[in-house]
Amino acid sequence: MSVTEAVDRRISVRAFRTDPVAGELVREILSIAARAPSGGNLQPWRVHALAGEPLAELKRRGAATLAAGLETPEYDVYPPDLWDPFRTRRFVCGEDLYATIDIPRENRGARVAQLANNIQFFGAPVGLFFSLDRKLGPPQWSDLGMYMQTVMLLAVERGLDTCAQEFWARLPNTVGKFLGLPDDHMLFSGMALGYRDEAAQINSLRTRRDSVEEFAELRGF
Repeated sequence: MSVTEAVDRRISVRAFRTDPVAGELVREILSIAARAPSGGNLQPWRVHALAGEPLAELKRRGAATLAAGLETPEYDVYPPDLWDPFRTRRFVCGEDLYATIDIPRENRGARVAQLANNIQFFGAPVGLFFSLDRKLGPPQWSDLGMYMQTVMLLAVERGLDTCAQEFWARLPNTVGKFLGLPDDHMLFSGMALGYRDEAAQINSLRTRRDSVEEFAELRGF
């Protein structure tokens, strides 16, 4: 598989098969992904991988926290009062997603229930958590994002799929306590990892992308 093919196949999968993923395969992906770039070679990422009973217990705790009310998030996933074109892109993405599973906009309860599926990692057999030292800044957040993207592409190369979940930044206390994260580490994101359910309609979503002419300017070519 070429890099181009891996980039094209990668989507945010929201329905997984229950087939287990071998621990050695997870270790291999995380290890190779460490070749991702980072400024000054700081390698700011810290990763926890859960499967089996540890993952099941984390799901139970997450569900209990969600039922009781969300914790203070680590950060705003989106800026307050999001403006265009970003607001429209997010709106269209949400509408396209819920259309795949026939949930109309007015059915708020069903939409909230679908969002809560994040707690179950959408049925994936592996849950990954990414964190970094709180004293690091936005450039290191970017480095961690590049590490996560590398993990996702390596997963595709091996026949796996993923869904990056910033949702988990809403439950930092629950996750941090369960993982034993040091107080000086910030939970950045979770990620579901497993084999996609090809029959699930929600996985038919291909989010829209602007043409290169709309976001890039080339000079001197």
